[in-house]
Amino acid sequence: MTDRLRVGIVGVSGYGGGELARLLAGHPNVELTYVTSGTYAGKPLSAALPGVAKRINLTCEKFDVQTAIERCDLVFLAGEAGLAMEHAPALIAAGKPVIDLSADFRLKNPAHYAQWYKSEHKAQDWIDKATYGLPELNKEAIKASKLIANPGCYPTSAALALAPLLAADLIDRKSIIIDSHSGVSGAGRSKFGLDFHFSEVNESIKPYGVAGVHRHVPEIEQSLSQVAGEPVLITFTPHLSPITRGILTTAYANLKADAGDLQALFNTYYADAPFVVILDAGQFPATKHTEGTNYCHIGMAVDTRTNRVIVISAIDNLVKGAAGQAIQNMNLSCGFDETAGLTMAAVWP
Repeated sequence: MTDRLRVGIVGVSGYGGGELARLLAGHPNVELTYVTSGTYAGKPLSAALPGVAKRINLTCEKFDVQTAIERCDLVFLAGEAGLAMEHAPALIAAGKPVIDLSADFRLKNPAHYAQWYKSEHKAQDWIDKATYGLPELNKEAIKASKLIANPGCYPTSAALALAPLLAADLIDRKSIIIDSHSGVSGAGRSKFGLDFHFSEVNESIKPYGVAGVHRHVPEIEQSLSQVAGEPVLITFTPHLSPITRGILTTAYANLKADAGDLQALFNTYYADAPFVVILDAGQFPATKHTEGTNYCHIGMAVDTRTNRVIVISAIDNLVKGAAGQAIQNMNLSCGFDETAGLTMAAVWP
């Protein structure tokens, strides 16, 4: 197995890190050689993730940057905020590319990071060296990058839904409204509080982060502004839904011109995007259809009465919204087939 890429996961016992372990166990080009967890240090990985028993025979350790350098060719950072700021520079200096699943390097303006994350960015010299890891928008840059900021789940679903329309200058960039529904796993494995108890979540849907206060707002606007070439403002309302996995995003915008053949527009824009599925006219996504996969399903329609376009996207928040996208980024940056280890079909029913 020495010809395989040796990879490590820092923060393996969280939902994102655990999904990385599950997916990497079946990747043809890598060997998982190092996993860390403060909670499960000294215990077998199967104690933290029973689902990988007999697939991965590793022991969780406390994170040590020098150990990561010695054992890994590439490191996934799936731990708490601030971890990448502190340790990515040393890993990269030692020749170990980093894919960071936190928000540490997603925002290009450090003032925005301070505003939305209530903390000063501690590695500002590295912000411009990081590549925002949304392959459908930044594929060539990702191929050359040693520090990849894996996007958030909501920003992934929103950007993929709206990018073709903004690139074609078909919509008013200040009219965009985005409603997203996420499964409870999006809150993370260590989240506490009544809001996430089964009896509070089950059979109930509720909004949160209302009126532009969710931390993903600047990330969504940054991606969409990049595509549009001009500033984009959005109204974004996320919702907690009583499902384990999945994000369903519905985006609305005023049309500036005749939309024409939307299916053709989206299919052309995503012609080189193996994980984007454009549904036929009149068909719309469901979270069940992307569960456990790295695919994004997109459907769209025009409300001719209001002259608004409606685009709906569905992803698995833990795969295309986190671990699967991180592996897609690894594949691109390491010269593997972009789809390696990620071609699984949805869990059904």
